[in-house]
Amino acid sequence: MKLHNLKPATGSTHSRRRIGRGPGSGLGGTSTRGHKGAKSRSGYKKKIGFEGGQMPLQRRIPKAGFKNINHKEYLAVNLSTLQRLAETKNLTSIGIAELKQAGLTNGKELVKILGDGELKAKLDVTAHAFSKTAEEAIKAVGGNTIII
Repeated sequence: MKLHNLKPATGSTHSRRRIGRGPGSGLGGTSTRGHKGAKSRSGYKKKIGFEGGQMPLQRRIPKAGFKNINHKEYLAVNLSTLQRLAETKNLTSIGIAELKQAGLTNGKELVKILGDGELKAKLDVTAHAFSKTAEEAIKAVGGNTIII
């Protein structure tokens, strides 16, 4: 190994231009910013979406739709899932804690029981909401529905 063979490690050097380091660098003076105006000065920030005074795209395009601020997002759990859970864990009542232990919810989500599948076990089910078919199916086998 000799001095003329030495090279910096790959990725350790950068080919960034050092701007504003005097006239000898070739990038001194106005430091590639041109003369005068807001863009030539420090602290300049262009607003997001600014198009040089032209009406910005987000204001030109017509607005559509509606976002309900009172909308609640539920995690759907079907009766077939409850039946499987009741059989494997030998449960008579299922609530948010049991669903969390089974890994179906994180405990913070709102849970809605839906009527897909068949329920054979008599269960006391606790959830935030129930569909009509789910509620009827749970009561048909002698179970109870408890809304949190």
